[in-house]
Amino acid sequence: MSVSEINTIDMASLLGNAYELGDMINSSADVAEYIYWKQKVEQNAEVQQLVRELDKKKELFEETERFGHFHPNYHEAKDAVKSMEARLEEFEEVRRFKEQEQRLDNMLYDISKMIAHSVSETIKVPSNDPNPKGGGCGGGGSCSCG
Repeated sequence: MSVSEINTIDMASLLGNAYELGDMINSSADVAEYIYWKQKVEQNAEVQQLVRELDKKKELFEETERFGHFHPNYHEAKDAVKSMEARLEEFEEVRRFKEQEQRLDNMLYDISKMIAHSVSETIKVPSNDPNPKGGGCGGGGSCSCG
């Protein structure tokens, strides 16, 4: 058997295992809960109206954000977005959907980390955390990018 034939067999096996893992994730309770609450959010007309309003407020804020604090409506636009987000948080569907979304994100991150670190402990695994905990370039930790 040639090296390319061995690599093909390994890739086919790897892809098979990846699809199996994907199927296991898709049939998990976390995904089922995520889909349930996502549908609840989508079916609530009042929530959908508020989401459309939030999108408009976000657009206005993005326009002011280009100039930052110097824009005369910056704080007003920022407060309008926060206010609309707070109104959405009043709905159980929205709160539960966000909780499940975070739970699912954490599960996928943990799986990605496990896979990456099974190859090498030095492999970096991207996270959706808007406030990373240091490490790497620009994160306040030691950087090996030099």
